[in-house]
Amino acid sequence: MIIGGGILGTSISYFLSCLNKSRKIAVIEQASRVAFHTSGRNTGKVHAPYLYNPDKKKLFAKAAFHGYDMWEEYAKLRNLPFKKDGVIEVALDEKGIKVLEKYLKWGKRNGLDDSDIKMVSHEELEKTEPEIRCQAALQVYKDGSTDYSLLTRSVMKDSKENGTNFLLNSRVIEIKKENNSWVIKLDDGRIILAKYMINAGGGESMDIAHEVGIAKNLTDVHFRGEYWKIPKKYKSLTKTSVYSVPEFPDYPFLDPHWIIRVDGSCEVGPNAVPVFSPYGYNKSENIKEFVPKMLEMLSSGARKAIMDRQFQELVINEIQSSISKSKMINRVKRFLPSIDADSIVKRGTAGIRSSVINENGKFVPDVILENDEASFHILNYNSPGATGALPFSAHIIDQLSKKGLLVNGVQDAQCGPWRFASILEKMQQ
Repeated sequence: MIIGGGILGTSISYFLSCLNKSRKIAVIEQASRVAFHTSGRNTGKVHAPYLYNPDKKKLFAKAAFHGYDMWEEYAKLRNLPFKKDGVIEVALDEKGIKVLEKYLKWGKRNGLDDSDIKMVSHEELEKTEPEIRCQAALQVYKDGSTDYSLLTRSVMKDSKENGTNFLLNSRVIEIKKENNSWVIKLDDGRIILAKYMINAGGGESMDIAHEVGIAKNLTDVHFRGEYWKIPKKYKSLTKTSVYSVPEFPDYPFLDPHWIIRVDGSCEVGPNAVPVFSPYGYNKSENIKEFVPKMLEMLSSGARKAIMDRQFQELVINEIQSSISKSKMINRVKRFLPSIDADSIVKRGTAGIRSSVINENGKFVPDVILENDEASFHILNYNSPGATGALPFSAHIIDQLSKKGLLVNGVQDAQCGPWRFASILEKMQQ
């Protein structure tokens, strides 16, 4: 049983169903379709692993590096949108240039070569991108755009053809252990029995883990990322998406980007507005969850984070960027001065990402994998989670195989265009 029909849970179901056609596999998803929440509410970027510290975010970086090639191959096989359009990361001052130099080193350590990424001066960049203002930039060529909702739906179709049962519109309201089986109660009254449970619940994964006594020393906090749609008159302003160096990299507050999506539309975003629910898209949901979430945070390591003055200042700044369109657009005007906030009038789709805080009040940078004898929990699976979902799913199944869940020898199976064992070999290099 897999709880969560995001891009990760769906990908895990696909590889499991490919390797174990004789086993009964089901995915429980509370929304009406897979990838309804964070998996489908993001920039759509297929990230090159230059932003990720190879020591602190090793698994994410490795999965992103191999995930790029796998998604490109899969999109071509299924005739789905995928565009190798690159990205530009700009530095606006000397401090930012030093960060770009660090990113360049990280990218090389994570597998990128000279043809994938290079540092350029503002004079060099001006020749191809005259509208961008900066002191220096990283041009990242192995970076792409896609539609993760479409990709996930296609993977779900492949998984269903292998026998996976997807229980959509089904919310888990209770999980308990009885007679060596999980008893999972759904909101429509159905009871599901499962020998093994994989928790890929995204924004609710921590709540699920806590319910069964896992990761009690950790808590999560939720941030709503908002976007503004850019009018067509700016469509040709740049050839590719543009990011700026985040001012506070230890916190999950990224300065909004200039995003060119796979369909050619442009957006500015996301910010990171603190909310009290993984589904806190509106006031009513946040009001409902405010008290229980605050009590949880104040009784955990998150208390140290929310009492930190710098964190509080950042939170206020992000809330202001939600209230004031100009404040958010002005962040992008620093490197694209010709855009006019008054001409930007339509909001894009907001998405919510969840970050984990440990008992010391620090944000945990890498994914957290916890398990007991009958369950496996994937926590803190955030950016670049969608990019790395396919190889990371193979890694998860390898972990399960080592626990004796899968029969020996299944790693030699052919799963779509990939031999499963070759995916594992790449992830272990």
